[in-house]
Amino acid sequence: MSGALFVLLPPSEAKADGGVRPTSAGAFDEQLGDARRQVVSALRTLLQGADDAALEATLGVRGALLERALLSSRNIVEGTFDVLPAWRRYTGVVWSHLDPATLSTSMRSRLLIPSGLYGITSGSDPVPDYRLKMSASLSPLGTLVAHWRPVLAPVLIDHVSGATVVDLLPHEHARAIDVDQLSASCEVHRVSFVRHDGARAVGHEAKAVKGEVARAVLCEGWSSLEKFRWNGWKARRHHGELRIVAPRS
Repeated sequence: MSGALFVLLPPSEAKADGGVRPTSAGAFDEQLGDARRQVVSALRTLLQGADDAALEATLGVRGALLERALLSSRNIVEGTFDVLPAWRRYTGVVWSHLDPATLSTSMRSRLLIPSGLYGITSGSDPVPDYRLKMSASLSPLGTLVAHWRPVLAPVLIDHVSGATVVDLLPHEHARAIDVDQLSASCEVHRVSFVRHDGARAVGHEAKAVKGEVARAVLCEGWSSLEKFRWNGWKARRHHGELRIVAPRS
């Protein structure tokens, strides 16, 4: 895919519900099928034997959100789930500022999204409602980061070889991809989001600007970020790395 450009973007915990029964395949279904089935099998074991405390800890939610997570998890292990394209499923702050409904089909397909359930999908792939962080641990797999890390870089290399990849992932998802291995076959640019003092930026605005950056890359290209500005956030070079720096508080 020489000359193409892809964006590594995290999923969101906030997700649209509903959907339709799956009728189409995703970009990585064949390559990741076995590894995904292992996750589903481990999820089935969790649902069959875990107490409420273990379910809360693994799925990372309580109360009504836990009930929704348990229902979606049961649908996944039973194969009765509905799907939406990933760009419609994810509804968090990053994704609302990306505004994927106004992007072209080609642009949405060049979003690459790591997830605890699927390993990685494109923005156009069918995705169920689910609650399973990359940092979660499932017996006998261990953490999902450890499960996916040996698998994802080789699969991505096949998909993006010769292309430019812009990495906007937080640490949790970045750990699942061997970027050094990926960099041997394509041009990878890591973008960091920091406060004015250089510390990592967090919170609503940091998520919002990440969506704006992803949109700028897809619509205007990688080089456009050198002059990126949004709500006081500015692009700066630091030891060769591109940083998006928050305004002074």
